Amino acid sequence: MKLPLFLLLSLSAVALSVASAAPASTAVKPAVVAKPTIAGAAIDLNSADASTLAREMRGIGESKARAIVEYRRVHGPFRSIDDLALVKGIGARTIELNRAKLRVGAVKPTRNAAR
Repeated sequence: MKLPLFLLLSLSAVALSVASAAPASTAVKPAVVAKPTIAGAAIDLNSADASTLAREMRGIGESKARAIVEYRRVHGPFRSIDDLALVKGIGARTIELNRAKLRVGAVKPTRNAAR
């Protein structure tokens, strides 16, 4: 059975595109390292250190994590997860991205809390 020329050219083009999609080398790509978390463990905003906050929270880097810890030191413990919005540079979107993994630990009265 003879195939028309345009069909032969189309089949050749498909074969070339499939062949070029295959990886050119067999080099091993580095594995993506997952952030270590304990399944089901929530991050306590009132006790977590800056490195834990930066590592575990989406949209929070080292500087924002330090700002959270500094805010907590100056103003006292967070009373709710929504209080995180009081930290400069943290908005509602960041809070919603992280709400499921956050919790607010026991709030102890402090003398220097300016609320």
